[in-house]
Amino acid sequence: MSNYRQIDSKREEFRKYLERAGVMDALTKVLVSLYEETEKPDDALDYVRKHLAGGGPDVEDLGSVKAELDISKVKVEELEQENSVLKNKLLQFEGPVDENTSSEAAQAVDSTPLDSKEGVKQAVAPDQAD
Repeated sequence: MSNYRQIDSKREEFRKYLERAGVMDALTKVLVSLYEETEKPDDALDYVRKHLAGGGPDVEDLGSVKAELDISKVKVEELEQENSVLKNKLLQFEGPVDENTSSEAAQAVDSTPLDSKEGVKQAVAPDQAD
C-alpha cells in the first residue's frame, strides 16, 4: 500500500506541475476544439500538433520564405561586388583618400545645389579652382 501512495503522490505532483506550466489548459483547449469540429480530421494527432504549435508557419510558407531568403542573399552578393567595383573605379579617378578628406567632400557635396555647376566643381575638388 505504501508503494501505491508514493506513485499516487508523484502523479499528483506531476499534475500540479503541468497545471502551473499551462499545459493542462492548452491540451484542454485543443481537445475541446477537436471535439467541436463538425468534420473530424482523418489524423487527430496531426490536428493536435498543428493547434498546439499555436498556428506556426506551414511547410509551404517556410519554403517560400527560404526561397526569398536565397534570392536576397544572391542580390546582396551582387550588390557587394558592384560596390567593390565602383569603389575601385572611384579610387582610380580620385586616388587614395583618407577618412577626414572623404567626409569633408561628402558634406560639401550634400550642401551644394544641384543646378550650380560651379558649386559641384568646388565641392568635388575644392582645392582646384578654375
